[in-house]
Amino acid sequence: MVQYKQMHSHIYQATVRILFGALGLAAIIVQLMSSIEHGRNLVNFFSFFTIESNILAVVLLLLLGIAGLTKTKREFATTRGAITLYMTMTGIIYVLLLSGNEVALQTTIPWVNIVLHYVMPAVILLDWLAFPPTRHVYMRHAAIWLAFPVLYVAYSLIRGGFTEWYPYPFLNPIENGWPTVVAMCIIIGLSTSTLAGLLTLRTPRAPAER
Repeated sequence: MVQYKQMHSHIYQATVRILFGALGLAAIIVQLMSSIEHGRNLVNFFSFFTIESNILAVVLLLLLGIAGLTKTKREFATTRGAITLYMTMTGIIYVLLLSGNEVALQTTIPWVNIVLHYVMPAVILLDWLAFPPTRHVYMRHAAIWLAFPVLYVAYSLIRGGFTEWYPYPFLNPIENGWPTVVAMCIIIGLSTSTLAGLLTLRTPRAPAER
């Protein structure tokens, strides 16, 4: 009876992951088609951290869901932690710094904006908190997670120097000046590092640490 309940619990969990993965994928595709229809720059579209992190989240949820349905013992623990970090920061930064700038962010369809900036970040974070990986994720892994945001900032600033287009106001030295951009990057970097460390606390402690 216990095994029967556990089996159905895993099937339910996997199905929910696949459904949210499909929802995120639909939101990205719908906004992409709208951007194409309105003649927006597609390189700019895929240069938003929101889009990139949501694409990663969609792939993760679908892989986890399929692994659950096929009873494949794959947790993708380290990768999952990284994507949880990126999506959580996506939600936090949007709420604190970017809310109301949907046109500039190219998330002009209301339900798409809600899905990409609110629903998906919440789903990914809650999934990590409710169903953490069964193996320990070390701080050294959390440090590696920071490579993608650092490379993203470097890409955005270098590309912006040539195109004079920046994905977010806090990365725009033309409007806000380099001191403001550097200060914001440091603040966001410290916040992201702290969050990465906190996410590792939800994983089981390593045997040597018990």
